[in-house]
Amino acid sequence: MNIEPYMTVAPRVREAIQNGEPVVALESSIISHGMPYPTNVETALMAEETVREYGAVPATIGVYKGKIVVGLDREQVGALANNPADPASRAMKASVKGIPYAIVNGLNAGFTIAAILRCASIAGIRFMATGGIGGVSKGGELSMDVSADLDEFGRTSIGVISAGCKSILDIGRTKEYLETKDVPVIGMGTDSFPAFFTPHSRYRIDYRIDDYHMVARFLKAKWEMGFEGAAILSNPIPEQFAIAEEVIDAAIARAVEMAKEEGIAGEKNTPFLLSRVNELTGGASLAANVEIIRNNARVAAVIAREYHAL
Repeated sequence: MNIEPYMTVAPRVREAIQNGEPVVALESSIISHGMPYPTNVETALMAEETVREYGAVPATIGVYKGKIVVGLDREQVGALANNPADPASRAMKASVKGIPYAIVNGLNAGFTIAAILRCASIAGIRFMATGGIGGVSKGGELSMDVSADLDEFGRTSIGVISAGCKSILDIGRTKEYLETKDVPVIGMGTDSFPAFFTPHSRYRIDYRIDDYHMVARFLKAKWEMGFEGAAILSNPIPEQFAIAEEVIDAAIARAVEMAKEEGIAGEKNTPFLLSRVNELTGGASLAANVEIIRNNARVAAVIAREYHAL
């Protein structure tokens, strides 16, 4: 493998990795496709600042002008933002399969979780904070619409801090897929698998570990024994920011109908659904999403710090 011609690591991130300091990878698809401008840029920069505040080094990862960047700076984050008023601010959405296309065409790209995990692992980063993981789409048992994130969890050894599975997805089948891939789902302060906009679902997590130090020890033991693969560290949305289950369920059901009517599928499905759900909830889902990112960045930094202190 020779990735050096295709990847650059920001100096502060490289220094932290070399010195054994805690580093947290942050997703960039929320910049390019997950949130509208300028909330996307504001949220990405807020997540970075939160990671710093709690004692770790942030590394937002994406493709900028045809090169993978581990630790995007402010200008590069802006270039991924798809700002309607700035023709230079354009980015595609890329999972692992799309990275070579973005590189050879000199494009900007916001990364899915799968792409972040692959590149973070190559760079030597052990933790990632995201909003919610990808999974099996509703109706996925027929459409076979399953996120590449799930297979990546089975092969890449990173602790993924999330508010559970995006509630626009089939949570039960996503949990079953993770079980098949032998990916542990840990609940922090919860016995159920969080449903992104709401802190609870009817699906159980594998293990409840409330102490962040013990979470770090779990991961240390797993990886030192050679048990490769990610762990899903489920961090529920704080109750004060949660959306009532009946409200979000009704919005998601209508958004799914709209996606079917318009023939939306594949990698366009999640951004479409999130956008429609935000419209149907009068902006409440976007506000909740921002707080989810903030909370997960905080917890990821603390766990990364605990892990690197072991």
